[in-house]
Amino acid sequence: MAMAKIIPTFLLRLIALGATISATAVMVTSHDSTTVLNLKFVAKYTNSPTFKYFALTNAIASGYGLTAIFLPSKTSLWRLLLVLDLVILCLLDSSISAALAIGYVGKKGNTQAGWLPICGQVPKFCDHANAALICGFVATIVYFLLVLYSLHSAFNLLTAGKA
Repeated sequence: MAMAKIIPTFLLRLIALGATISATAVMVTSHDSTTVLNLKFVAKYTNSPTFKYFALTNAIASGYGLTAIFLPSKTSLWRLLLVLDLVILCLLDSSISAALAIGYVGKKGNTQAGWLPICGQVPKFCDHANAALICGFVATIVYFLLVLYSLHSAFNLLTAGKA
């Protein structure tokens, strides 16, 4: 019975680790350049503090995910893991939200502010950023599922202890 509770958590953590590592790697390697009127413009993730925050948050989540996978399941650290999962979920959620907002402005522009869309000029950069955002969104959903599963397990332990 105990193994039946460990396997879903391990698989969710493994999927989250893969998604955060992928999001970090794809965002860090996103770059493209274009020439307009003999001026060369380079687009890379370091040009935007939001994309840097997104990459850093996913790197932190990757490190945490790698550490959490190797923690023994029979320890009393499960409460700490629940809290840390929630913190990582909040970090991932804030970074994906901010990066999605900047990505939308990059794709569509903002006519009220006079910002032109850039994805037509640097499509390789935008494609990489979109792929990183998709991986980040998957990681956010998986961490949400991890928090729900951990809360469900904790609730079951509390109700079993009262019976």
